[in-house]
Amino acid sequence: MFVRALHCWVPMVVVAGLACLPGCASRRPIHDPDYVALEQAVAASYQAADPVRLAQPQPAPQGKPQPRTLAQCLEVALAQSPEIQAAQKKVQSAAYRVPQAASLPDPQLGITTLPEPIQTAAGQQELGLQVGQKFPWPRKLDLRAQVAQAQLEAAQAELVATQLSVIERVKRAYFELYFVQQAIRITEENRKLMEQLLKIADARYRNNQVSQQDVLRAELELSNIDRELIAWRQRLESTRARLAQLMHIDPETPLVAAGKLPPEAIPQDMDQLFRLALARRPELHAQLARIRQGRRQVDLAELDYLPDVTLSVSWLDMARNGISPVANGRDPVLLAASINLPIYRKRLDAAVREAETQTVAAARSYDALRDATLADVADLMAQAQSQMDLLKLFRQEILPKAELTFRVSLEAYPAGQIDFLQLIDNWQQLLRYQLAYERLQAQLRQTLASLERVIGQPELVPAQ
Repeated sequence: MFVRALHCWVPMVVVAGLACLPGCASRRPIHDPDYVALEQAVAASYQAADPVRLAQPQPAPQGKPQPRTLAQCLEVALAQSPEIQAAQKKVQSAAYRVPQAASLPDPQLGITTLPEPIQTAAGQQELGLQVGQKFPWPRKLDLRAQVAQAQLEAAQAELVATQLSVIERVKRAYFELYFVQQAIRITEENRKLMEQLLKIADARYRNNQVSQQDVLRAELELSNIDRELIAWRQRLESTRARLAQLMHIDPETPLVAAGKLPPEAIPQDMDQLFRLALARRPELHAQLARIRQGRRQVDLAELDYLPDVTLSVSWLDMARNGISPVANGRDPVLLAASINLPIYRKRLDAAVREAETQTVAAARSYDALRDATLADVADLMAQAQSQMDLLKLFRQEILPKAELTFRVSLEAYPAGQIDFLQLIDNWQQLLRYQLAYERLQAQLRQTLASLERVIGQPELVPAQ
């Protein structure tokens, strides 16, 4: 009995082993290079005290900081941003799902054996082999591939959206760095100016022309400038770290923005911006791809009402001896066809309704994003126009008059025509206007960077 059972099961083990050999032989060499590096980094982290760091940022350069243009910062960010690299891998992953969806399921290999052979007139049936292949209803594989293709298109649009988002944030951080640098420069220049005012007040005090109050007020203002410089320098380090994070470089890198900003220019044709935003914004394209995916899923769910076909071939191992004297011992080959029975209507109906509601939800999300896009364009254009008008007002009216007022008061104070408090007030007002002007310079470029992301056109304002 034991020998007969062993005779029956050995072929099953051999066939199963042979079936696994192709898969086992081709498993290892197809790894993604980045996945291999990830495995090595994780393995190394088990023996290290630091957390896993999968991609080391660029080290901070040594020596005197060199100014970087906006174009240079964008180039580094687009090449090294982990967010962009993650979105790229999602696109690759979605692309690999398309051939999977279009492929037939694996064929089935079966072995039938019994410890006690079945006696037939043609001979004993000791072993049976079956090979079957399931064939989905026509168009199912095509629809599954279309669903996967729509997912790929959505992932590609999301990759573009991620790139635009990184570009926007790099530009906003870069312009913020520019503003902080200018604020420090203006504050340091005004500190030197206050030192001159202190000398003038001290000379007048020594000549008994004014009271000591003027000297004390000048010293107080000088200390206040030092306090502001400390705050500005702390803000400079924070802004540098934020920009370095977006560029995926060492946070201690002493980044310096170039002293020249992109030209002041804002679009004038609002209708064209609306058309550009609706035609090019990648988030809208991603949502349209999800709508296409939902419609194909509805079609696919409706095809589940129809059965799939499974074709199979069976071979029976017949022994030479049988219960009939005319036993021929020939091994028969059997052909079979089967279908599944889609009788559970509640499940099938629910699948169709689920796909339909997901499609409608995607359409409503598209409508909401479309409305938000138009509102964002209008809002950002209003901001940009207001900032442009204010810049012109500061350049043509406010700054020249504030500078003239301060120069006049600076000449009038030694002659005793105005008091020191009026001089300080005019100086403080000039300092506020100078900082406000530079703030507007940066804000206008930041607003345009956000507008570029919304309309999907990063070259709206060229990077210098």
